[in-house]
Amino acid sequence: MPVLQCIFVLCRLSNLSMCLSALSQSLCYSHAFLMESFPADFQWATSSESFKVEGGWSEGGKGETIWDRFGHEGLASVNQTADLACDSFHKVDYDVYLLRGLHVNNYQFSISWARIFPSGHRGSQSEKGAVYYDKLINALIESGIQPVVTLYHWDLPQALQDYGGWTNTSIVEAFKDYADFCFSRFGDRVKTWNTFSSPWVVSHAGYGTGKHPPGVKDYVVASYQVRVTHNLLKSHAEAWHVYNDKYRMKQGGKVGIALNSDWAEPMDPSRPEDIAAADRYLQFMLGWFAHPIFVDGDYPATLKTQVEEKRRECPHSEPARLPVFTSEERKRIHGTADFLGLNHYTSRLVNKSDGGCTPGIQGVGDLQAHVDPSWSSTASDWIYSAPWGLRRLLNYISAEYLNVTKVPIHITGNGMPTEHSGDTFNDTSRIEYMRSYINEALKAIHLDGVNVQQFTVQSLMDGFEGPQGYSKRFGLHHVNFDLPDRPRTPKQSAYFYSQVIEKNGFASKSLMVPAPELKNIRSNKVSSMPPSTVPSQCNVVTITASVFTIFIL
Repeated sequence: MPVLQCIFVLCRLSNLSMCLSALSQSLCYSHAFLMESFPADFQWATSSESFKVEGGWSEGGKGETIWDRFGHEGLASVNQTADLACDSFHKVDYDVYLLRGLHVNNYQFSISWARIFPSGHRGSQSEKGAVYYDKLINALIESGIQPVVTLYHWDLPQALQDYGGWTNTSIVEAFKDYADFCFSRFGDRVKTWNTFSSPWVVSHAGYGTGKHPPGVKDYVVASYQVRVTHNLLKSHAEAWHVYNDKYRMKQGGKVGIALNSDWAEPMDPSRPEDIAAADRYLQFMLGWFAHPIFVDGDYPATLKTQVEEKRRECPHSEPARLPVFTSEERKRIHGTADFLGLNHYTSRLVNKSDGGCTPGIQGVGDLQAHVDPSWSSTASDWIYSAPWGLRRLLNYISAEYLNVTKVPIHITGNGMPTEHSGDTFNDTSRIEYMRSYINEALKAIHLDGVNVQQFTVQSLMDGFEGPQGYSKRFGLHHVNFDLPDRPRTPKQSAYFYSQVIEKNGFASKSLMVPAPELKNIRSNKVSSMPPSTVPSQCNVVTITASVFTIFIL
């Protein structure tokens, strides 16, 4: 067994001295850059999410979503909305043109449930909404790019939320019906599906802290109890079974789920209580969803034990509850994924701390999460660059969840935001972030034997980032939101990523960033442009010595 996976097995067995010795030995090579290529069949992708880029919020019969309501109530930064966003609803050819320039294998995008079923139910089906996704899927395939479709990325139809949303058990059947339609309509061309992307965020931010719509602040009941996570897991399982029973034999695709997780490193690796606290952090974030699906159909024992202990400690304020799956539900959930999708952006240093009777991961988990001041910051107050955490998390996942099922890992989201500024081209900090994280995935494959098959950079273009509006920019392409036609401009990171893809990694000792020939492209000119000239075939320019090391691999 590879050394890092051995570490996690030893830690799980509480052989702390052996665990720490192996960890110390692993550090000697963890920061060395690996000059190597990815496997020949490795898949490169970039992504978008429906509510962040589509716009057309009420066109083609689309129903209102919880993010539409959120923006219209003035809850996003400076009262911004996603009404127009990047206008991708009208710019399929434009976006596919940019994708051809990147030379990606896959484009991961989400379907807006309310654009297909405005009320959330099949009886309200909008044919115009389905035609939009037909057009996008067909354009991708014609360009040699495989569509990777996420059924749900946070934008619930408001009509379903009016009946409780993910707290109402009837949503399981509604999601199953929606998934069935999508598989039937698009599955002849779509071969990779994510049922959900970052469902932990839906539960934590939508129904726990209330920072995301629908803005419910009820960590005890809504987030932990039968209501949200339970229904998300059952909905995922039902969608997988629909595909498995009705479509898999004919369509030959795969269905998985994209889970989000930080890496949790013990604040003091010599303290067993910090090691245990770091493990609880991972169980409360990743294990909450991964353990039922990939291990035994039930919540992790650590999570159940900790919640019950808190209930005993706090009989008058009950900080959390966990529901109980029936034996039939456990069987129904277990094994319902053909791959494990991972959205990963940052790491945390975790120590043991008495959380008292406070709801939430830190209170219920009796832990505190910190960042190292030496880690590079980003425009987000929660994303700090700690690339080595990705490799450790991939090894942890492989040892913890995939040692029996052996399904592959797809990295379904990795990226960082920059602040909106007048400079639409220079994003060297993103390049260094991408370079480091991609290389850690490469190490996990080559040095540790982890089965990683895909890397997805978030995002194709800047978009509406929820509470932050348009102030935080994740895109490989800058979008000018001050102009009605929303022109896109490739950033330095777009050129960098296209060359990593063309070289399939870092085996070359020199990799230069090309300068753009076409900037601030307007959508009405896209049809006259030859394919794949932005950014991959632009002229190479000389990089000054001060930044040269960023672009040489």
